[in-house]
Amino acid sequence: MMHKLNDGIQELVELYLNDYEGGKDIDRVDTFDHPDKDKIIDILDKLRRMVFPGYFKNPTFKVYTVRNHISMQLEDVIFHLIKQITIVLKYSEPHRDKTAEELENTAEELAFEFLKKIPKIREYIETDVQAAFDGDPAAFYKDEVIFSYPGLYAIFVNRVAHELYLLGVPLIPRIMTEYAHSVTGIDINPGATIGKYFFIDHGTGIVVGETTEIGDNVKIYQGVTLGALSTKGGRSLNNKKRHPTIEDNVTIYSGASILGGGTVIGKGAVIGGNCFITQSVPAGAKVSIRNQELVYNYEKGKHKEELDDDNWFYII
Repeated sequence: MMHKLNDGIQELVELYLNDYEGGKDIDRVDTFDHPDKDKIIDILDKLRRMVFPGYFKNPTFKVYTVRNHISMQLEDVIFHLIKQITIVLKYSEPHRDKTAEELENTAEELAFEFLKKIPKIREYIETDVQAAFDGDPAAFYKDEVIFSYPGLYAIFVNRVAHELYLLGVPLIPRIMTEYAHSVTGIDINPGATIGKYFFIDHGTGIVVGETTEIGDNVKIYQGVTLGALSTKGGRSLNNKKRHPTIEDNVTIYSGASILGGGTVIGKGAVIGGNCFITQSVPAGAKVSIRNQELVYNYEKGKHKEELDDDNWFYII
């Protein structure tokens, strides 16, 4: 029995090895020449500790001081971030022909340039925490928002990834935001530009496309899509404005879809649940779907189980 099992395994190995020689894009096995997703997630975790130094500490520290904590985290982040950026730079046209030394020097410059943005990220995150606390009556403490709100985590990851995106770092920003997507259900492309005091309530199912622009004091609920009107053009739409602009003080309720690069939602507008919008909305407007009317038709004194389905209720 074991002999047959081993033969079967070897036969499958040969089958797979032959298939790997087919020249497919997925056949590449340059194991040490690809970014390390686990390491990038680890970098993200350490950056979170740096952005929230009093909340997410390294549990191995017996005595905690901010200086020692930041020094340790920063040294680790710099080393691994430079290594990962060096690997991904080959995906970028301007860097493909550089030597290994040139790539590492460029990666070092980009890593330090990015890490100088941490105070800016913290400035914006402070406003996001405030927006969540002010906007959600179910929040009793700001600590509750920081520790438990998936929307805040998705925003944090976007703010980190967006700065790397602006510096032209390939792959790493998208790996970061897709990781956040996998753990929160909130999909924010690293290219999306988001202003201060951004609040995502509940969050699951939200999609924010690459060229979306969001102003200050914007609040969106679960199931909202800020997407492209059409992707039929495929690669020809790359680097073009495909996603909407949401101006300051806009609220977008659950299930709404706002599509198109030319679509602008004006300041102070309110977009009701399940609206499907493909054209601009003026400032201060309130957009909603006309309410359906729920009509109950029943005979007095009878319970539901005594009535036919047609006589219970219907929606018009």
